[in-house]
Amino acid sequence: MLFISSSIDKQSVKFSYGYNACDNINKLIILLPVRENNEPDFDYMVSTINKKESKKRKEYNNYAKARITELEYKVIPTLDKKEWAEFFIGGEKGIFNILSGKRLTAVDMDKGNTPFIGSTDSNNGITNWVKTTNCSLDKNVLGVNYNGSVVENFYHFYNCIFSDDVKRLHLKHASDNKYVLLFFSTIIKQQKIKYTYGYKFNGNRMARQKILVPIDEQRKPDYDYMEQYIKNLMIEKYKSFLKCCNKKTTV
Repeated sequence: MLFISSSIDKQSVKFSYGYNACDNINKLIILLPVRENNEPDFDYMVSTINKKESKKRKEYNNYAKARITELEYKVIPTLDKKEWAEFFIGGEKGIFNILSGKRLTAVDMDKGNTPFIGSTDSNNGITNWVKTTNCSLDKNVLGVNYNGSVVENFYHFYNCIFSDDVKRLHLKHASDNKYVLLFFSTIIKQQKIKYTYGYKFNGNRMARQKILVPIDEQRKPDYDYMEQYIKNLMIEKYKSFLKCCNKKTTV
């Protein structure tokens, strides 16, 4: 089924809103490997997918082991044992500097290798790959949707440009840190229930939005705690994967 799914995906270029796949699915022709009798070679498909999964599993297995070695696990208080306080996301007293994206129409897009971040809730926010660049070029940043899939947000460690539907968040009183920004990503997503297409998460509302943040003894955001919490979480996930990976699995 995974093999056939990939073959079907390749036909997506044929369809649009005016010519949808639902009405024409019975007429859709796909290419599949066949036996000598011209029947689909399902054994070959199974073998091919098993080999691909085995290769990917081995690659990620090595990656997970390397990441566990790089990250240091430290015992810290659990979330429910940590003291929290309210802070504005932006503004004069806020945690972040909020920067805008820049409108870029499909006509002005040149195909390239730079990720274009739009207001989607999937694919880490990437909606296109472009050669075009503009003043929204950024990296090591949290991209937060205020339009479309409102409040959804993703961390971007790579160079990318942002649509005008996405705000760029940089820490104001600390250096931008991958693990801290990932912690804030989840905190900000907790506000999603408040916002809809009719009540957008625009720049002003984003700046005035309060979020609960773990604090230190000076009652300031505890960035060290947030960083270590995410590191610990990643180590646990990597170990969980490696444990699962050691079990032989096939399609």
